Amino acid sequence: MSKSFSESYKEAGVDITAGYKSVELMKQHIKRTMAFGDTSDLGGFGGLFHLDMNGISDPVLVSGTDGVGTKLRLAFLMDCHDTVGIDCVAMCVNDIICVGAKPLFFLDYIACGKNYPEKIARIVSGVAEGCVQSESALIGGETAEMPGFYPEDEYDLAGFAVGVVDRSKVLDKTKIKAGDVLIGLPSSGIHSNGFSLVRKVFDVEHTDLNRTFGELDGKTLGEVLLTPTKIYVKPMLALFDAVEVKSAAHITGGGFYENIPRSLPEGVGVRIRRSDVRVLPIFDLLAKEGSIPERDMFNTYNMGVGMTCVVAKEDADRALSVLKASGEDAYILGEVVNSEESVVIC
Repeated sequence: MSKSFSESYKEAGVDITAGYKSVELMKQHIKRTMAFGDTSDLGGFGGLFHLDMNGISDPVLVSGTDGVGTKLRLAFLMDCHDTVGIDCVAMCVNDIICVGAKPLFFLDYIACGKNYPEKIARIVSGVAEGCVQSESALIGGETAEMPGFYPEDEYDLAGFAVGVVDRSKVLDKTKIKAGDVLIGLPSSGIHSNGFSLVRKVFDVEHTDLNRTFGELDGKTLGEVLLTPTKIYVKPMLALFDAVEVKSAAHITGGGFYENIPRSLPEGVGVRIRRSDVRVLPIFDLLAKEGSIPERDMFNTYNMGVGMTCVVAKEDADRALSVLKASGEDAYILGEVVNSEESVVIC
């Protein structure tokens, strides 16, 4: 047990003993992720991870970093802190899976106005759950108590993930050609982007987040908005093993119009029939309540599609079968066409 203590620092607003208690409370959650790698004990100056090179001839490390954004405001208002960690992990590992990489480990960063150890542990429990879902190890992190910089009851949360892929298995979008198909994997909801507009439309600071709407099947507004981001690692890894996936796109900020083009080469685009998009009710409600044009909705939100991938037409049935066996109700979202316009929704 550390004997470190500073009364002067505590009087300035930083209680280092609270930090030690936070670490102790975190350990039970972090332990859940240790099955996914030979890692170091928590508390050192760096997180160690033993890289298993079995079956990898030319390893390429892939990294990703992101935060939860203003969705955190919903967590503050609802005093619900055990799911935003899933969002944080998801936003990172869903990006690196689009390269073809398997996530290996994750580190988080929590900055807060005041360190409430139980609250910090609840946040980390969500991070650990996200790591379990993505089969990656939580090997370290940082909690920074910053009085006067953040309000006492608020915090920010960000993270960093590293994965690995054999160079020969990096997804190659240059193989995409007209006639290929675009497959969509359903989202769990709004995920973790566009919440500045969400907060404005629903006036979350002044509304009852426990209210219900007919469109939400009896769930409360707060419950639906705080639904954590779906993690696509396991189904996508299963898909990579079954068919040739030419590219994948994580549909986050910028929606269809910004993210899908990143997964396409020059000279081709995707044609999507609007009627084929399985839009979740929360998006219809958001558009109605905010009088948001449909073009803006598709340029901001995932609209019910959290991940897309491109496969050859002859591989489509096999791909859908594999994804459905992994629990994903995936479907053909569109087709690849020769076009200078990357995304056409008609």
